[in-house]
Amino acid sequence: MTAAVEDLSGAAPILVGLIGRGIGSSRSPRLHQAEGAAQGRRIAYKLFDFDTLGWADERLPDLLRALATAGFAGTNVTFPFKQAVIPHLDALTPGARAIGAVNTVVFRDGRSTGHNTDATGFAAGIEAHVAAGARRHVLQLGAGGAGSATAWAMLDLGVERLTIADTDAERRDQLVADLRARFGERVAGSEKLGEVAPCASGIVNATPIGMAKLPGTPIDPALLAHRPWVYDIIYFPLETELLRDAAALGCQTINGVTMVVHQGAAAFALFNDLAPDIDRMTRSLFEPGR
Repeated sequence: MTAAVEDLSGAAPILVGLIGRGIGSSRSPRLHQAEGAAQGRRIAYKLFDFDTLGWADERLPDLLRALATAGFAGTNVTFPFKQAVIPHLDALTPGARAIGAVNTVVFRDGRSTGHNTDATGFAAGIEAHVAAGARRHVLQLGAGGAGSATAWAMLDLGVERLTIADTDAERRDQLVADLRARFGERVAGSEKLGEVAPCASGIVNATPIGMAKLPGTPIDPALLAHRPWVYDIIYFPLETELLRDAAALGCQTINGVTMVVHQGAAAFALFNDLAPDIDRMTRSLFEPGR
């Protein structure tokens, strides 16, 4: 830990956390704690890994109540709870309600409110790395909580056509229907990756496949050939198998760093009522220690 944090050791910590599975390697603690120290706040960022704790998913509402009772300012939420958490919250922001997924919960005045900072975080990555002209037709892999946010963000940014694929056809079709209600016929679902991928200007992986917990790739590498860009929202590892395959075929590759920093910065602001320094948070992501 940095000297700045040590200097604040006598201050009462602001309690925040992360709820998910397979999150032992998450760098969210260093993002929040380092930024807090730089701004004179002592933050204690706790991981609640259901895998490590041996907990069933049904423990989620009990954990939320326990965090609120313990005085947590809030908690981040990741795979596989971004949609499952919604029924256990008192309120949702309009954005979280529209997207149908929550990655940040704020506890305040005895109430829990769900926010979605994934969409704006992902949008920052698209705007930073993908030219407007290269957003004509995107193939998105994954229709879960993260996929809901990334799909919404892309359509909001003006992607002309978005095709969504997911191994769970019911989940895919529901997301497509929800998005069409807002964005019209620009959205479609498909299970025929071999037909869709060669026509796409870019591919987004919004599945957990490729995480340290779930190694592998969500698509046949042969289908990546001649795709201008491939964006994997996973940031740990920085280079997933998907991105290695894409780079080997000459595609522009984008990892999840921009997304994780921007969504983390938005969550930091919600937890602390402080404006974060994006550049400083990006640097802290790669600093040793936590």
